[in-house]
Amino acid sequence: MEPTTLLGLIAGTLTTASFLPQVVKAWRSRHTSDISGLMFYMLAVGIVLWLAYGIIKWDIPLMIANGVSLVLVSMITYFKVKYG
Repeated sequence: MEPTTLLGLIAGTLTTASFLPQVVKAWRSRHTSDISGLMFYMLAVGIVLWLAYGIIKWDIPLMIANGVSLVLVSMITYFKVKYG
């Protein structure tokens, strides 16, 4: 594996995993009023664009990180709509 690919995988893993505590907290507490909906909507659009860019460039770390991030951010957004 090339060093740049490994770097991308590590960076993607860390930034994607950063959403997990918020997903778990929102799921358990069913409380999301302190979460900015607009921020997560904008983030979701940005992630979709990064995912499209990764697909166009066929960049595996970008595709994996942004695909998983989109799922996690979508879950937080869903909880915001449902419990907010």
